[in-house]
Amino acid sequence: MKGTRWQYTRLPTRMEDALSGEEGQEEEEKEEEEEEEEAARSSGPADLTEPQLIETSQVLGASEIRQLSLHLPPRVAGRPWTLVFCTSRDGFSLRSLYRQMEGHSGPVLLLLRDQDGQMFGAFSSSTFRLSKGFYGTGETFLFTFSPQLKVFKWTGNNSFFVKGDLDSLMMGSGSGQFGLWLDGDLYRGGSHPCATFNNEVLARQEQFCIKELEAWAVS
Repeated sequence: MKGTRWQYTRLPTRMEDALSGEEGQEEEEKEEEEEEEEAARSSGPADLTEPQLIETSQVLGASEIRQLSLHLPPRVAGRPWTLVFCTSRDGFSLRSLYRQMEGHSGPVLLLLRDQDGQMFGAFSSSTFRLSKGFYGTGETFLFTFSPQLKVFKWTGNNSFFVKGDLDSLMMGSGSGQFGLWLDGDLYRGGSHPCATFNNEVLARQEQFCIKELEAWAVS
């Protein structure tokens, strides 16, 4: 009678079971992390500065709007733009602009296109209104596309941000010159270098005629 052959199978110890379980858990967690990273890459980064326009601008295109939105104060980044006034709808009248601004207290983006096709404008930290003196804060700035975007921020030299009366709207001042001014008919305007923003002439010439003007509430 042949002897019986025994085969011995070594059973894992409790320690080995625990280590094996931890390795399996680590592999599962690693796979989950890889899946999350892949999902994040496929979805792309979220653009928190991309503005949402309630209507279509007749002055700036989508590319110019994206560029300009990067220079807005953080508190309004990504906020919707609401078209409060435009000359094609409300007419060429500064009084109408003030009237349409009633009820709005937040920042305003002023967009202009002149008869030469030049695009420029300003960001005001406060809504446009009739005033005896200058108002606004250092968030206010001027800009122009010539053709690349140039932004002229507050220099800190003075606080002549915005002033409005029935005959004109002025932004930035110094030595008797205004960074941007518009007449009461919103037809003629001017731009000069000023101490408030240390800006260049926004249009191709110091005097210009307005073809289209829009005022957007950014809030």
